Amino acid sequence: MLIAGDIGGTKTDLAIFSSEGGPLVPLAQTKVHSADYPSLQVIVKEFLAKEKKPVDRACFAVAGPVIGGRVKTTNLPWVIEEDSLAKDLNINLHSVHLINDLEAIAHAVPILRPRDVETINAGEPVSKGAIAVIAPGTGLGESFLTWEGTRYLPHSSEGGHSDFAPADERQIGLLEYLLKKFDHVSFEQVCSGIGIPNVYGYLRNVAQIPQSPQVTALIDSARDRTAAIVSHAFDGPNPSELCAATVDMFVSILAAEAGNLAVKVLATGGVYIAGGVAVHTLAALRRPGFMQSFKRKGRFAELMGRIPIHVIVSPAGLAGAAAYGLKSPDSKPN
Repeated sequence: MLIAGDIGGTKTDLAIFSSEGGPLVPLAQTKVHSADYPSLQVIVKEFLAKEKKPVDRACFAVAGPVIGGRVKTTNLPWVIEEDSLAKDLNINLHSVHLINDLEAIAHAVPILRPRDVETINAGEPVSKGAIAVIAPGTGLGESFLTWEGTRYLPHSSEGGHSDFAPADERQIGLLEYLLKKFDHVSFEQVCSGIGIPNVYGYLRNVAQIPQSPQVTALIDSARDRTAAIVSHAFDGPNPSELCAATVDMFVSILAAEAGNLAVKVLATGGVYIAGGVAVHTLAALRRPGFMQSFKRKGRFAELMGRIPIHVIVSPAGLAGAAAYGLKSPDSKPN
C-alpha cells in the first residue's frame, strides 16, 4: 500500500491508497495544520500509528522545487529528503518519492471526474493540446502538461515567483506600493493566500477604499487574515466594499497570469485552476471580469476565448501524488 500526501504551507493532507482502489479512493485520510508540526515525518508517523495499515511506498507532493530528492518548503521551515523519509518510515529508498505540488496536480488532471471541476469557460478544447495548471493556495503554483505520444506528461514550474506585471493603472499603483516593501514583487505576492493581505493593504492605505471600523478590527485581529478578507467580501447582503474590491483585484490578477501561462505553453487543451483560495473565491471567478482579464491579450483575444477554463474543487494534489506513487516503476508491488 501507498501513503501519499499533499504538503502545503497551510495544511497537509495524507491518505493511504491501494493499487486495487486507485488514486481517487483513499482507504484512510487525515488533514492537519502544517505549522503545528516540526516536520513531515512527525505527521506521517502519527497518522500511520493511528491507522495501523502497512505501507511499502510513499509519495509526497510538496510546495517547493524538488531537486535531487530534496526540497526546502517554500512557506514552511522544513527541509524534506527522500533518504531520511525512507529511513524514518522504514520504507525502501527507491519506493519513496518527492514531487512538486503543482506537478502532482498536473498528474491528477487526466484522471479528474466531472464532479471534480467547475467549468468557467467551456471553450473549444483541442485534442492533445497542452494544458496549463495554476493554483493560488498559500503561495502561487504553476505547471503544465504536454502530449507525449500516448499520454500527457506533467512538467513542474516555479512560475508563481516570476515578476508581477500590472495590467492596469490600479495594479501599477499596487506594484509601486509593494516595491517599497519588497526587493522583488512576484505574482505570488499579489495572487495567493499570502498575497491577498498585500492587495488589501494597498487598497486600504493608498486607494483608501472605505470599510467599517468593526470589520477592519476583525480582519486586523484575525489569525488568518486572508480567510477573513475573503469571508467579508462575500458577507451576504452586507459585504465589505474594501474586501470585495480586494477579491476583485485578486481575480483580475489571477486571470491575467492564467492567461500569461496559457499563452506561454499554448494551452489549447485547457487551463485548470486549483488551490484553496480559488475554491473559496469561486463565485467571483464565475463573474464576467475573470474572462475579460484572461482574454486581454491583444491580437490573441479571440484564441484566448476558445481556451477551456476549469476550477478544480477536489483535493487534486493528493490524488496526483497517489497516481504518481502507484504507477512509479521504482515502487515495490503490494
